[in-house]
Amino acid sequence: MTNQEVLSRLQDGNARFVEDKLDGKLQDSNRRTDLVSGQQPYAIILSCADSRVVPELAFDAGLGELFVVRVAGNIANASSMASMEYAVAHCGTRMIVVLGHQSCGAVTAAMVGGDNGNNLNHLLGHIQPAVDACGAGADVTTVVKKNAQMTVDAMLSQSKILKDFVDNEGLQIVPAYYNLDSGKVDFL
Repeated sequence: MTNQEVLSRLQDGNARFVEDKLDGKLQDSNRRTDLVSGQQPYAIILSCADSRVVPELAFDAGLGELFVVRVAGNIANASSMASMEYAVAHCGTRMIVVLGHQSCGAVTAAMVGGDNGNNLNHLLGHIQPAVDACGAGADVTTVVKKNAQMTVDAMLSQSKILKDFVDNEGLQIVPAYYNLDSGKVDFL
């Protein structure tokens, strides 16, 4: 599939989700059997770990169609980038969607600041540049969208593999925003 076909497929699946018309295809024992020998997901979704955001449902995707990487704040750290590098280099995936979402708790925590313990402070440190870029008066939606865009930029500057695939192999990385209230995904 071309990148435009992948994007259209994601948008069409999301429209079905929003309209409560999921087709539920590719989710049975036959599909599981088909995937035993390997996978060829058509898109990678870097999503927040928030339980309200389920990319497979939001895009009405079946088993093996999406390579989903989930981490609070949809940040690009060494582990999440390594997972995406694997899918690009070994599964042939040529589309990455960085999916921020409405009312993100990780972004809110970064905006509030304070000491949240060593591990959470480390994670929030990845979001802080978006908080700083938006300024003190910004709302969480603005910061979430900025964080998604800055995560795309971080992936390109911190992963030689992803950068090379963007430059030479047609990999496309796009930021997006999931609206919790409607289920609609806005590609930014």
